[in-house]
Amino acid sequence: MTSIYNNVLELIGNTPIIRSSKLDTGPCELFIKLESQNPGGSIKDRIGLHMIEQAEAAGLIKPGDTLVEGTAGNTGLALALVAPQKGYRLILVIPDKMSREKISNLKAMGAEVIITRSDVSKGHPQYYQDYAKRIADETPGSYFINQFGNDANPSAHEHGTGPEIWQQMNENLDAIVLGVGSSGTVTGLSRYFAKVAPDLELILADPEGSILTEYINEGTLNGKSKSWLVEGIGEDFLPLISDFTRVSKAYSISDRESFATGRDLLLREGILGGASTGTLIAAALRYCRAQSTPKRVLTFACDTGNKYLSKMYNDQWMRDLGFLDVPQHGNLRDVIARPLDQGETIIVRPDEPIANAYKRMKTYDISQLPVLTEEGELQGIIDESDILLAVVDCPECFSEPVSTAMVSDLHTVDVNTNVRDLMPLFAAGFVAMVKEKDRFIGLITRLDLLNYLRRSSGLD
Repeated sequence: MTSIYNNVLELIGNTPIIRSSKLDTGPCELFIKLESQNPGGSIKDRIGLHMIEQAEAAGLIKPGDTLVEGTAGNTGLALALVAPQKGYRLILVIPDKMSREKISNLKAMGAEVIITRSDVSKGHPQYYQDYAKRIADETPGSYFINQFGNDANPSAHEHGTGPEIWQQMNENLDAIVLGVGSSGTVTGLSRYFAKVAPDLELILADPEGSILTEYINEGTLNGKSKSWLVEGIGEDFLPLISDFTRVSKAYSISDRESFATGRDLLLREGILGGASTGTLIAAALRYCRAQSTPKRVLTFACDTGNKYLSKMYNDQWMRDLGFLDVPQHGNLRDVIARPLDQGETIIVRPDEPIANAYKRMKTYDISQLPVLTEEGELQGIIDESDILLAVVDCPECFSEPVSTAMVSDLHTVDVNTNVRDLMPLFAAGFVAMVKEKDRFIGLITRLDLLNYLRRSSGLD
């Protein structure tokens, strides 16, 4: 039977639950609630709708007003889903670690996006929440959503998500593993399960660097957090609406483990989850494997991995940050970001039109291409400047062969060259074309070297 809905907002909630069949869950059963199936792609759709509807019911906003929020994750997308459906302008302040897909998505949905720093803490003028509050104060006819202090946030989970889970699980559940961003989920589920299942355990999955693991496990509140790359969960302060009294244990999960677990979840279970999903699954597996008796454990696919294709599902990005294990050679092969023999070097042939080179640079967000013959012989290199010089006075020259615009005076280095010996090339504005026994194996840019040095420093 096909159901017909009046609008996309009616699709929020009632998300499915699946039982894991491929992961090592020890003696436990692990259930995954697919919040990624909400129309906006995340669990935050629930609070986006509820916070706006509660503000409407209280007479705080009316269509035509401006909504303002600071968001480090999916709340912005949820508000961007709901706001235009209900006739509101939306301004979002987001930290600069948010994925490119999310930013593009927000703008496509009509939100006005202001990007601010992700390396500052509460109290700093560029801190995303304080920045958003300031915009709301200075904008006539505006309302600050304030997910971190808005009781409609946990209310959405107390009266929606909680009863939904309990009914779907036939009132048979021992533990829930969840993350904390604004803390609405943990507070709302705490309130609900305190009434219907007071013995049910709540377990926190927390990014390494957040202050919450220490707070839960040791009872101490450390005001100094560290940075992490997982978006949307983890905190550097305790939100006003937070209630952690029923959280019995917290697991601190590194970015590396979060991303690896998220990718493994896709390979094994076919679930395309985001970075925070990887954090939750990793913590849930630790909890399950630590049990001595069977338990029924539930966690969430918090959002869809479609928003992270340029990050955790991008091998290049993962390698640049040191999150993928790759063979080490002890020479310049370790610095090459896109090795030719692995099919990752983006190339162009000398007889192809210049337009093809331009399209590849644009598609892959790179600024230069090696020019190779069909036999793999290095003929030259072409970059943005070469193309510009070729077509600025001759737009029709986009159809001319690459060989007419490429540079054939190449700066090649042997694969065993010392990294420091690349600096004169970079200082002169060149890239290093690396050869092994006279065979081209890849190029090295300044950014490639920076990524290599950062990985070597152990900062990631």
